[in-house]
Amino acid sequence: AQATKMKLKHDINPVLLQFINFIILVYSLVTYIPWYILSGSKQAIAKAKQVKARPVNNKPGGAYRSVNSLHCLASVLYPGCDTLDKVFKYAKTKFKDKKLLGTREILKEEDEIQPSGKVFKKVILGKYTWLSYEDVYIKAVNFGNGLAVLGQQPKTNIAIFCETRAEWMIAAQACFMCNYQLVTLYATLGGPAIVHGLNETEVTTIITSKELMQTKLKEIVSQVPLLRHIITVDGKPTTWSEFPKGVIVHTMASVQAMGAKADIGNRQPSRPVPSDIAVIMYTSGSTGIPKGVMISHCNIIAGITGMAERIPNLGEKDIYIGYLPLAHVLELSAELVCLSHGCRIGYSSPQTLADQSSKIKKGSKGDVTTLKPTLMAAVPEIMDRIYKNVMNKVNEMTRFQRNLFILAYNYKMEQISKGYTTPLCDSLIFRKVRMLLGGKIRILLCGGAPLSAATQRFMNICFCCPVGQGYGLTESAGAGTITEVWDYTTGRVGAPLVCCEIKLMNWEEGGYYNTDKPYPRGEIVIGGQNVTVGYYKNEARTKKDFTIDENGQRWLHTGDIGEFHHDGCLKIIDRKKDLVKLQAGEYVSLGKVEAALKNLPLVDNICAYASSFHSYVIGFVVPNQKELAELARKKGFKGTWEEICNSPEMEKEVLKVLAEAAMAANLEKFEIPVKIRLSPDPWTPETGLVTDAFKLKRKELTAYYQMDIDRMYGKNVK
Repeated sequence: AQATKMKLKHDINPVLLQFINFIILVYSLVTYIPWYILSGSKQAIAKAKQVKARPVNNKPGGAYRSVNSLHCLASVLYPGCDTLDKVFKYAKTKFKDKKLLGTREILKEEDEIQPSGKVFKKVILGKYTWLSYEDVYIKAVNFGNGLAVLGQQPKTNIAIFCETRAEWMIAAQACFMCNYQLVTLYATLGGPAIVHGLNETEVTTIITSKELMQTKLKEIVSQVPLLRHIITVDGKPTTWSEFPKGVIVHTMASVQAMGAKADIGNRQPSRPVPSDIAVIMYTSGSTGIPKGVMISHCNIIAGITGMAERIPNLGEKDIYIGYLPLAHVLELSAELVCLSHGCRIGYSSPQTLADQSSKIKKGSKGDVTTLKPTLMAAVPEIMDRIYKNVMNKVNEMTRFQRNLFILAYNYKMEQISKGYTTPLCDSLIFRKVRMLLGGKIRILLCGGAPLSAATQRFMNICFCCPVGQGYGLTESAGAGTITEVWDYTTGRVGAPLVCCEIKLMNWEEGGYYNTDKPYPRGEIVIGGQNVTVGYYKNEARTKKDFTIDENGQRWLHTGDIGEFHHDGCLKIIDRKKDLVKLQAGEYVSLGKVEAALKNLPLVDNICAYASSFHSYVIGFVVPNQKELAELARKKGFKGTWEEICNSPEMEKEVLKVLAEAAMAANLEKFEIPVKIRLSPDPWTPETGLVTDAFKLKRKELTAYYQMDIDRMYGKNVK
């Protein structure tokens, strides 16, 4: 039934359609037996139907464990490698001269003036140049020793505030080796949040890039009194004399040169122990000011051990494309998984990822086309964007091309839901779409927020690869669950990883109980070595979110609501913070409302809002410019983009579209937004209205739209 809902609509003559369906049936019957024998899919179908996790006892609320770790949770990747420096040393010895970190050289930069008068920077990039495992190891050793020359002491904090690039990973490995505690901050954080993180951790040294130093750090250095050293990873900036007295700017190369010359013969390097803090990771925080999560060496190792087990045949043939923020636990964990298994990591950025990306000059190649990665991680926001772009292109095709694509799409959807593959469709119809990500992707890893069933199915069909949907938090070192590659069901996040166990606790207020039928439901609580030490200098919050059981195991209370299916896979169904009780007593899940409406072509983003003092739901919508302009044209409304968005008439038209979609998604009447505000400006991490993983920041959105909330709830607005 779900597959039928997600099928695309065609406009083919019914008689012709019957004939086409007959041809497809004959083709399926003829190819089925040789395919079944040769493709090995017999095993894949069997594996997909297997139970993947079981409760450890029969009591309600008993913890579920992966069937591969029922008796003992996994916590170490390689024997004896119980700290991150040992993991890297093991990998360096094993993969010595193999390529590890790759960066594209910039051949040319130019300014391109747009018709609107705006100037866009465009780049032409060359081939990837690579550093081997040995190269990276030597650079990291030298950098660590150089930091010691600058006065960095073991077990003290050092900050990195930098875009995702090879130097980020080299700096991190240096800190892991020397037992410096790495404080990570998102490159998109606002000034006050950066100041808070730097002052709370009392860092004296910050590692950054020239651009971030000029755009973000310059304004706030005076508010960070303890800061003494700024290290730029990409050469010395041109103007650096403006910094306050006592702050010295170094380049990464000069610090490495100091380290290479340093006499460390008498100084015994202080190696970390498993319980030492490796990273203090500031969460982008969908609520309030960012919190620093203390992640130990053994937390990260347990987490990457669990993740690696879900990626079959991971090894030296794999190429991973790194473009998400390394300050995010999803990207850091994924790259550490690759580094420890001999994979190559090629660096990229959202602005240079594909041929059509904003910084790539028309006619030149984006990073995926050059690198041809086999593994890629993405947040749902990026996948949703690809989905909408491809669907817009499909709508622009000729009628024949469009119907051919739709028939192939719907046929493949049926085959996938039965566990079958479609090699002919893949090579004839979907090859071109697959090339958008380089053509070699074998697994797409998705995390950071829920992925809609329609987008997941689209990625499966068009990119001809499984989507490993995962669930984890910074507080669980990114680890929790990941779907298995042969599990093609949608809307679930898979079974617990081998490093952790998960139980569901009753949440009475929301009406979720672990005795519910057919599926036990409740707040998701994660236990295992991957559960982190707690929040930096925030004992009260640590006590609230973490508990320790009688065996000394740490548990994290996530605030997310889940249900376990019969095969041991978890589905996220709600979030404590997203549940609002309306005036008449009905509970509304804001996340559920948003998920039902987010994939409409007309909607780029949506935030539902409800108040306990009122009886209906309202919403803020970032409309898709092309779709809304077309709707305005059809309705005969003329005006600028701002005028269209501010028009009550267009609000009503968009509401009609939302209401239809809400009914189709089986939302209750009280869950359907009654009034909306159309936002002419998109929500980006830079606006502070969404996190780096593009999760909504409800508190900030509420403050930003307060006047609109008052208007929609009929209060007098002055």
